[in-house]
Amino acid sequence: MTQKSKNQKGQSRRKFLKNLGLASLGITIIPRHVLGGKGYIPPSDKLYLAGIGAGGKGESDIANFAKTGRVEVAYLCDVDDRRAANSVASFPKAKYYKDYREMLDKEHKHIDAVSVSTPDHSHAVQALNAMQLKKHVYVQKPLSHDVVEARQLTEAAKKYKVVTQMGNQGASGDDVRKMHEWFNAGLIGEVHTVYCWTNRPVWPQGIPWPEKKADIPPELDWDLWLGTAPYKDYVEKLVPFNWRGWWDYGTGALGDMGCHVMEPPFRILKLKYPTEVSASVGTVYVDESKRGYFPESGPPSSHIIYKFPAREGLPPVTLHWMDGGIQPERPEELGPNEIMGDGDNGALFIGTKGKMISGRYGLLPLLLPASKNEEVSIAPTFPRVSGGVEGHYGHWVEACLAGYGKIKLSSDFEVAGPLTETILMGNLAIRGHDIRTPIEGKTGKYKYPGRNITLLWDGQNMKVTNFDPANALLQRKYRSPY
Repeated sequence: MTQKSKNQKGQSRRKFLKNLGLASLGITIIPRHVLGGKGYIPPSDKLYLAGIGAGGKGESDIANFAKTGRVEVAYLCDVDDRRAANSVASFPKAKYYKDYREMLDKEHKHIDAVSVSTPDHSHAVQALNAMQLKKHVYVQKPLSHDVVEARQLTEAAKKYKVVTQMGNQGASGDDVRKMHEWFNAGLIGEVHTVYCWTNRPVWPQGIPWPEKKADIPPELDWDLWLGTAPYKDYVEKLVPFNWRGWWDYGTGALGDMGCHVMEPPFRILKLKYPTEVSASVGTVYVDESKRGYFPESGPPSSHIIYKFPAREGLPPVTLHWMDGGIQPERPEELGPNEIMGDGDNGALFIGTKGKMISGRYGLLPLLLPASKNEEVSIAPTFPRVSGGVEGHYGHWVEACLAGYGKIKLSSDFEVAGPLTETILMGNLAIRGHDIRTPIEGKTGKYKYPGRNITLLWDGQNMKVTNFDPANALLQRKYRSPY
């Protein structure tokens, strides 16, 4: 018998005698999975999740994570007890907090990962706090409120070696991959122009801040809701949804839908940073003293034009973003009764050999004319995410359990960061319209140097090179103590 065999035999004998001794006391060592019965998942194979933002989209995000069967919803956090009520009822074992900072401070040793689904202005600080504690993060779109914040989160993911994913579910869908395969097969040639559009905003924009303050609902901690934003009195209907139209909290129609609609062209055409961005905006006439100048609110509609340089052997691309009901000219190849995109949203790729179109999340992809789709059969070349759009959640859970760097996700911050930066750069062009300076010698008269110009963008260094006042909008000043 070899020395190795003797050692193995000795270890087996000692283990047997140890178990025998326990058995004499009425104790038996049984594998953990047997104790739980069929379908049991040991705690070591579960992801212990904290949800920051437990109502609305946060509620559905948390529920989708729980559906994977591999997530223990251990902690819930929301500043509004009304919004959190359904999640609290669904996960009665989860400990509930109002302040995410208190939750992370007290419970971080028991948390593996954090889901952030709060108003845009809170995304970055909450996600970064979690990442600094080495927690994996899932952050709803847009990744951040400001351009600089998006870059900070991208760099933090690498620094702290945590698994990340942005909540633009379509990035994991089969349809985006199908369009990518069509493009790579040369079916539409070289793409030079893209149109993206949405019916948003479906909340008020282009309006002055309400003059009448309202009573704060007792279930809402208004100070915590404001977070990094400047203090203002509470007004009606801001919470839970209409905050999207105010620059202090939201990122407008572009921030809401850009990560869904622009993601397919961004991925397929290997876009990164634009070099030029310009915008035209719709205005609202209230009275003689208020002719469309509402710098606190996004416009009711906008048309943004991005210019991307040649990259990786692909030609320059002009990308148009349209919102507020504005849509591009209807393609001639689209039949008169055929829906463009999904009706409310869409992305149209125009190439040297043809066109293709999709709806929100990259769904409903079509080569144009539609008859082409019956003639084309392209073998899949990109791996599919199990569950497609809904699998976006499970894929992140799987990656978190596997550990940093083991599984490549569809919208990790390496991808989502530059996408978010580009989208928010469009808001700089929009907000440039509201930058004004007094005209000397003319009381109440102003000039608007940001209107009708193209912002020249140095994406690597995050700087507008031809209109310095716009650089002040790259990152907000946070309210103390954030």
